[in-house]
Amino acid sequence: MVRAGRAGVAAGPTLAVVAREAGVSVPTASKVVNGREDVAPETRRRVTEALDRLGYVRRPRFDGTRALRMVDLVVHSLENSWSGAVLHGVEEAAYDAGLEVVVSAGPSRRRGGRPERGWLDRLVTRGSSGVLFGLAEPTASQYAWLEQHRIPFVLIDPVLEPPPGVVSVGAANWQGGVTATEHLLSLGHERIAVVTGQRRAQEGDARLAGYRSALAAAQVRDRAEYVRHAGADPAAARRHTLELLDLPEPPTAVFVCSDALAPGVYEALAARGLRVPDDVSVVGFDDLPEARWLGPALTTVRQPLAEMAATALRLLVRMMDGDRPEGTRTELSTRLVERASTAPPPAAPGGTRRAPARAAG
Repeated sequence: MVRAGRAGVAAGPTLAVVAREAGVSVPTASKVVNGREDVAPETRRRVTEALDRLGYVRRPRFDGTRALRMVDLVVHSLENSWSGAVLHGVEEAAYDAGLEVVVSAGPSRRRGGRPERGWLDRLVTRGSSGVLFGLAEPTASQYAWLEQHRIPFVLIDPVLEPPPGVVSVGAANWQGGVTATEHLLSLGHERIAVVTGQRRAQEGDARLAGYRSALAAAQVRDRAEYVRHAGADPAAARRHTLELLDLPEPPTAVFVCSDALAPGVYEALAARGLRVPDDVSVVGFDDLPEARWLGPALTTVRQPLAEMAATALRLLVRMMDGDRPEGTRTELSTRLVERASTAPPPAAPGGTRRAPARAAG
C-alpha cells in the first residue's frame, strides 16, 4: 500500500514496515536493501519478496554537490544504428537542457511476473527524474510502478500501441507508407509487394495502411498475396521475397517497411539472378546508414530519429517540471530520399520499357 506523503507526493512504505512484513529486524532489512553480504539466503529471500510486495523505493542520498538533473534512456539494444541515431538526438537535447543521461539496454525482463527490481531500484537510487524508452517496451508492471512513484516517462517510436494516456513520439508512418508507394506508382509500377515487420506492430500497421491507401487512390488492386510479415529478421525477409518471386505474377517492386529488412530482399533477388532496380525496384523505410551501404544504395523514406529523440527529451523535461503535454502522441514528418534502387518496371513484351503511369502525389 502507498500512503500520501508531504505535498501530495506518493511515499512508499518505510523500512520498518518491510522488516515487520518479512519478520526480521530493521538493521537486517537495511543490510538487504544496501546489498550487504552478511545475510542468510533464506532471510534475503523473505526481505526481497517483501520489498517487491510492498513496492519499497530505495531513496537516493544526496550530498548537495549534484547540480544536474538525471534521466534514463532505455533502448532495446545498443548494437544497431537505430539506437545510435536516438542517442545522438537525446545527447544534444540533454546538453541544451543541462541534463545528465544514463543509458541502459532492455530492462523489460521479469521475474515471476513482477518488474525487474534491480533496474527499477537503481533508477531511484541514482536520482533519475524521468525515463525515455526507445523500442524497449515497458511491461504492465513497470508502467504501474513508474506511475505509482510519479516518475514521468516518454516512449520513442513504440512498437506496440501504448496504454491510454502514455506520452510517445514517433514518425508519420501512414504518410510515409503513402509516399513510398506513390513513388513506385509514379514510375509505372502496379505489381507492388510489401514486406513489413511483425503483425499488430503500431508503426508497421500504419505503413501498411499507407501503402494500401495509395494503391486505392491510384485504383490499383491490393493483392493479399503481395503482403508479407517478416518480423525483424532479414532472413525471413529473404524467404518471403523468394516466395513473392515464385507467384504466377511476381511483383516488379517491393516496399520494405524497414531498412533493416532490405538486405534480405536484396539477397533473394540476387539469388534469382535479378538486378535492382533493372528487374525489381526496392523502397525502404527509416533511412538508416545501412540504406547507403547497400548496392545499389536504397531509396527510402526518412524518419527523423534524432529529431524524434530530441523531441521526446524536451517533452520529458516539461513533464518533470509538472507540465502535462496536451496530446499523448507527437508525430514528426517523413520524406522520401531517392537513391539508386528504383526505376520504371522492366521492359514490357515487345521490347519497350514501361513508361511512368502517373505523377507522385
